[in-house]
Amino acid sequence: MPLHLTKVAFGAAGVEHLAERLRERGEAGPVALTTRYLPKRHAEVAGPKEAGGSLFWIIKHQLVARSPILLFGEAEGGRVAIHLDPVLVLVHARPKRAHQGWRYLEEADAPADLAGDATGVAAMPAVLAGRLAELALI
Repeated sequence: MPLHLTKVAFGAAGVEHLAERLRERGEAGPVALTTRYLPKRHAEVAGPKEAGGSLFWIIKHQLVARSPILLFGEAEGGRVAIHLDPVLVLVHARPKRAHQGWRYLEEADAPADLAGDATGVAAMPAVLAGRLAELALI
């Protein structure tokens, strides 16, 4: 079972804004986020797409989407780079308090993807899905 990380999408007004930022930064390949310290449980987080963990994004006190974590590497100034797949996967919104930095999220506690949802929510525009998630309707 993979382990995941959670992080506040600082400065993102909504899901569509976050998706646009990731798309712009990921045009040339994976998106790299930097942090001061390598997570102690990084071996449980990184891995192939099917077996690896994801970075779950918190927007307006809700887990709303995830980006698969590809690997951990080195960045400038002795920092650590977290390489993410630039694709944003919408998940069933779940309340989550904001925090600084990142936190671990066990697989059993992670929200399910909307893509496998039979209700058709994944077919909605990201703006509408984001608004419904804000209202805790999905």
